[in-house]
Amino acid sequence: MNLYLRLFLLAVRVRLAGARPGRRPSLWGEARTPFRVVPTDLDTLRHVNNGKYLAMLDLGRYDLLFRSGFWQEAARRGWYAVVAAQTITYKRSLTLGQRFTLHTRVLGVDERAVYMKQTFVRHGAVVARAVVQARFLRRTGGAVTPDELVAATGDTTRDLTLPAWVHAWADAVRISSSEVR
Repeated sequence: MNLYLRLFLLAVRVRLAGARPGRRPSLWGEARTPFRVVPTDLDTLRHVNNGKYLAMLDLGRYDLLFRSGFWQEAARRGWYAVVAAQTITYKRSLTLGQRFTLHTRVLGVDERAVYMKQTFVRHGAVVARAVVQARFLRRTGGAVTPDELVAATGDTTRDLTLPAWVHAWADAVRISSSEVR
């Protein structure tokens, strides 16, 4: 299914769910985005193509940001999100017609970025898991600090300290500005 069609259907579902009282998750909570494998998700081996997983990760983050209300707040402030790094590990295949859910949640923040864990789940079993490093930028130029991000969402009772393995991963994938092409 075309990414834009899925985005449109997700936006409709999010708006309808947002109209119901008490249904708005926190940015620091978890979004569960349902999907079904369609023919355009498949590669020549008849399972979901690895690139499609990355596109669905985008939709899961959109779901969390939009339903929490942070998408609108970020837009009001002139902020937008970009992916700085990501890694994904595949455990099982998804095939035509299968339903699955993408679980998206913020792992925490450091001095540069926000980190999210996104897990594809089918019948209670993990299919694939990704870790994503995202940054918020200003349309006028420059980066939004994680402190500004947390302040914009209001107080969080959740500990946003990153696990040590996430710091190690972020350090390992960082591209230095002094690196030669």
